[in-house]
Amino acid sequence: MTDRMSRSATPLSDWFGEHTSTLRGFDVDAPLDDLEPLRDIVGDAQVVALGEGAHFVGEFTHARQRMLRFLAERCGFTVVAFEFGFSEAAALDHWLQGHGDDADLATVGGTTNAGVNPQLVHWLRRHNSTSAHPLRFVGVDTPTAGGQLRPALEPLADYLREVDPDLVGLVERALAIADRFTGTSVAVAAPKWAQLDGADQDALTASLTRLLLRFRSLEPLYVSRSDQAGYDLALRHLEAALHADYMFTAMRDLFAGRGLDGDAAVRDHYMAESLHWHLDRAEPGTRIALAAHNNHIQKTPVYFDDELAVLPMGYYLHRTLGDSYRALAQTHTAEHVVEMHPTEEAEAGFTVTEERLGTPEPGSVEAAVIDAGYGTDISLTNLRNAPSEGLDRIRAQGSSLPIPVPQAFDAVLTSPTTTTYYTTSLHSEQ
Repeated sequence: MTDRMSRSATPLSDWFGEHTSTLRGFDVDAPLDDLEPLRDIVGDAQVVALGEGAHFVGEFTHARQRMLRFLAERCGFTVVAFEFGFSEAAALDHWLQGHGDDADLATVGGTTNAGVNPQLVHWLRRHNSTSAHPLRFVGVDTPTAGGQLRPALEPLADYLREVDPDLVGLVERALAIADRFTGTSVAVAAPKWAQLDGADQDALTASLTRLLLRFRSLEPLYVSRSDQAGYDLALRHLEAALHADYMFTAMRDLFAGRGLDGDAAVRDHYMAESLHWHLDRAEPGTRIALAAHNNHIQKTPVYFDDELAVLPMGYYLHRTLGDSYRALAQTHTAEHVVEMHPTEEAEAGFTVTEERLGTPEPGSVEAAVIDAGYGTDISLTNLRNAPSEGLDRIRAQGSSLPIPVPQAFDAVLTSPTTTTYYTTSLHSEQ
């Protein structure tokens, strides 16, 4: 245990010392009593977001699993929503409920980029088979982190064969174009999309737009030929494809240095609306744990170099749900962390390396944790009454992001270590 008497005393470090508790470790099967302070942070919120300051960090995955257990077993949460494709999630949920084996998992689409990795999925399946508090799994993101349209358009085509078969050709036209630049993420797909002829790019957008306008206009007819639930699901698949298509342009312009301010909000808005889609169709009283990167769950806009980067999912959810939405960030005090570098030749569209980090800056969460004497502990800090001034930075991947932390997050869990856990497959452990 850190010697609290040796810390650097400041008003902020004193405040952290009074509002921070230590956790025993990352053993996901250990007793949960050390997480009881989380109960006050969660309160009666309907949606609680569990973040991570960097993808591919094993400690963040394990801490998230422990918090999911706590929310399920002690707070009555029954659904976990992930930064994972809306269209692919049903197949993964089916596997997580105990159907099939590892060979079947190999056929499940999706992405491991945002924490849905082998560690997590095998633990969730085991948890659901042994616990009295199983968790349903739902997705909120565009298909394969925006890298593919087929996971959304194939079920759409199946639905249209039932209600409007003359329109299937328009879906097939879109698929024929989309299959030419498909990838494991938008980081792969966007550069390939940029190499298409402008006529093909426009034809894809036009096809999806025509589909959406007709789909919305003929809702009464489609529902009469199917049912409301089937219509709503098919429409959400179509909207996933259209939002993903928009992000190809947004990412191309971002990579070229001419992106529009806030353009990435299109994806985050889709994720927020997907979360509401699931809430609207859930049983009364359903509580959802939402897992995504800190930058997606924060309640405040994200700025890079004083320019608006994105209105995040958490910003929209906080606007609609108010205090019924809580956001818990994860960060670390380690001297290194995994970083993602865009690389067109790489399978995932980026390479993964470990980056050395400097000493946490004054005013950062990490500096406050260290100064309070918790730098070598796993700690949980309740930020709901934190000082509004003086706490204005938190680590994000390999950088330190300026952010009004008490307005952005309700709590932060800090790890003293970071261990890289990188895989591109749901079924193969490292």
